[in-house]
Amino acid sequence: MSFVDRRIETRPKSGAAPLELKEVFFARTDERGVIESCNYLFSRVSHFDWNEIIGAPYNLVRHPDMPSGVFQLIWDTLKDGDAVCAYVKNKSKDGLFYWVFAIMLPVEGGYLSAQITPSSDMFTKMQSMYAELLKLEQNEGVSPQESKEILLTWIQDHGFETYRQFAIHAMSEELISRDLKLGNKPDQTIKDLREMLKNSNQLLEETGGLIKDFEAMHTIPHNLRVIASRIEPSGGPITVLSQNYGAMSRDMSDWFERNVVGKNTNFTVIKESIDQSLFVTGMVRILTECGSQLQSERRDLGGIDLETERALLKNLVQKQSARASKGMTNVTGEAQRIINACSVMHRHFLGLSSTRVLCKIESARLPSTGETLSDIIEQLGAFQERISQRLEHIAHLGENIRCPDGD
Repeated sequence: MSFVDRRIETRPKSGAAPLELKEVFFARTDERGVIESCNYLFSRVSHFDWNEIIGAPYNLVRHPDMPSGVFQLIWDTLKDGDAVCAYVKNKSKDGLFYWVFAIMLPVEGGYLSAQITPSSDMFTKMQSMYAELLKLEQNEGVSPQESKEILLTWIQDHGFETYRQFAIHAMSEELISRDLKLGNKPDQTIKDLREMLKNSNQLLEETGGLIKDFEAMHTIPHNLRVIASRIEPSGGPITVLSQNYGAMSRDMSDWFERNVVGKNTNFTVIKESIDQSLFVTGMVRILTECGSQLQSERRDLGGIDLETERALLKNLVQKQSARASKGMTNVTGEAQRIINACSVMHRHFLGLSSTRVLCKIESARLPSTGETLSDIIEQLGAFQERISQRLEHIAHLGENIRCPDGD
């Protein structure tokens, strides 16, 4: 940091280092975590000179308040070849601190990190969690791996199946909060993807409920056959119709479960694709802002080739944008398949309804037990109505996922 920079920036004696919400950090390391490049902001906020940064390990700015388990998770993910996001507290050379929400991803020859200032409610929650985790590490000798597992358990206890799901949620929360606090409109693409993700979760609940409704309905044709067997031979037609009804409803249930909610089918593809698209879209947004930050700085970066770094960021943005686009194409296609499946199911329901009407007609011819049979047949009607409503809701959710903007 030059004399002019030190004179212009007024730094407090303690507390947080001066940092604006709109600013974005950039750093690139080799495979060992040794810093090969960074932007001016990194130097300004960390208060290290260029000759102290380049060639130094990234833990140069590691703050003692950070739990080791977080870094264990970060490095495990990066070494698996995946991108990762995390809240990180860093330390400046003069003892000040600064928090970032960082995305880190593998690049050729090492890793790249782009970081924004966190400002959402999720950030507040994670600060408390990190403090608890640090106490366990310091007071109870919890290892980095054990600390990582405790963090993952906390994530699951807060409604996220995996750390990646949490990271996707946290990233979108940070970007929306960032936009609002900078006086900008929230990113519409991120808002649409979050709504699609919400619809996909409702889709899981509805399809799961549909399968349970079918399972419950299977017992009713059996009860019909039991009553019909007690009044043979006059109950013969009811037996045949109930057998047909049971076979048809089971076939429909099996078909829907196999084609819509089973492993590697529609729902799985939709949810995974939306998750991936939201993650990549957020990452692209931060990388793009990082490129803009590099473009605006236009400073002597201690021999760092700015054009090379900008080109690297541009290439990453293009590749990740292509991934997001491909993911959304998959979502659109799979949502349409669900809509089509619901249409097929509705047509099958016409056959079920006809069989139920025939059962009702036959039960009316049996005065001694007709009332009991009628009650059971009415139960079938209620189940059919509930299933029909679920199918309509599933189709509606599929339509919203296919066209989130209503077009």
